[in-house]
Amino acid sequence: MFEALRSADPEISSIIQNELDRQRNGLELIASENFPSLAVLEAMCNPMNNKYSEGYPGKRYYGGNQFIDLSEDLCRQRAKKLFNAEHANVQPHAGSQANMAAYFALLKPGQKILSIELPQGGHLTHGASFNFSGRLYNFVFYDLDPETGRIDPDAVRKKALAEKPDLVLCGYSAYPREFPFKDFGDIAAELGVPCMVDIAHIAGLVAAGVHASPFPHCDVVTTTTHKTLRGPRGGLILCREGYAKKIDNSVFPGVQGGPFDHVIAAKAVAFKEASTPEFAEYARQIVKNAKVMAARLLEHGYDLVSGGTDNHLILVDLRNKGSTGLEAEQALEAVNISVNRNAIPNDPQPPYIASGLRVGTPAMTTRGMKESEMIHATDLMHRGMSAKSESEKQSIRAEVLELCNSFPLYSGLSY
Repeated sequence: MFEALRSADPEISSIIQNELDRQRNGLELIASENFPSLAVLEAMCNPMNNKYSEGYPGKRYYGGNQFIDLSEDLCRQRAKKLFNAEHANVQPHAGSQANMAAYFALLKPGQKILSIELPQGGHLTHGASFNFSGRLYNFVFYDLDPETGRIDPDAVRKKALAEKPDLVLCGYSAYPREFPFKDFGDIAAELGVPCMVDIAHIAGLVAAGVHASPFPHCDVVTTTTHKTLRGPRGGLILCREGYAKKIDNSVFPGVQGGPFDHVIAAKAVAFKEASTPEFAEYARQIVKNAKVMAARLLEHGYDLVSGGTDNHLILVDLRNKGSTGLEAEQALEAVNISVNRNAIPNDPQPPYIASGLRVGTPAMTTRGMKESEMIHATDLMHRGMSAKSESEKQSIRAEVLELCNSFPLYSGLSY
């Protein structure tokens, strides 16, 4: 396999192989990353890449789409069944495009959205001033409870009644607790406005029934298809039937042209995998692993935002350790442990430096690691963040490699 690539472009082939080796030989603890199955990877590498199919099944603006229609229809049906949704649009290229399309479907530019800011655990597309969302819409923000680090639904409701937004948004990229969908749905209903939810991080947990579902409390749900869902990089919009036409028109021709048909085929494979008992067990293990890791971090004296986790991620406050997120990320990179620095609520550091780390368990759980390995991985993290000498770093790298070799990744695959 990949002989043509090796022959045509050995430089790129070598770079890809090096990246595969990096993934195999390191601890991947970035909460938003995962390892899709070989079936998903193979589905992405197919001749559907060659087709233009602007429009939707049964109504395309190009000929020759009979098999593309079958693939997209199957993908839509699997998505609806997986999330118990009335309608699904599987064409968004990414989560950001899904959010853009949803905003365009629900609002006019300049209208008001209630959300949470990026430093409090939100996402760039949830109103950051330098993002399209913050430039096109009037965002007003609620904060986490400063004492608990959690969402306070009563405070959110108070803010909503005072601001009277045109859309209530629930969604986070760094919130380690259960998302209170019902509370947000009730607030939106009280105001008589739509409720939108971004479940990009927890979609796999929702699909497996490990986390509560946003339906029937919310109207429009956006997500990525990678992260905990363990599919290809892409986006997805789910909604009530009453919003279906607006959503579809907003995706195409509103913000996108031709869909990525090869990626839609891979999404269909991922949705099928996510409907299995094996995936449900995997999702349960993600949460078990995260809870064990959080407990071990507390034993090592780290402060955790909200004190722990209910899902796949942990937000570590490094201030009591005298370290920044950037320093910790770089120290761990030196021992082949991948994490990402992340702002904490009311962070005194600028975003590029940050005072926290966002740590997650989906990728290592995919490789088969369980509670005991998570304890070991956490201990390696702790040692890696304080390692000074090259000999100590080399010792940690050797332990990381030994642990990873016990849980092979993509055996037999080579470039």
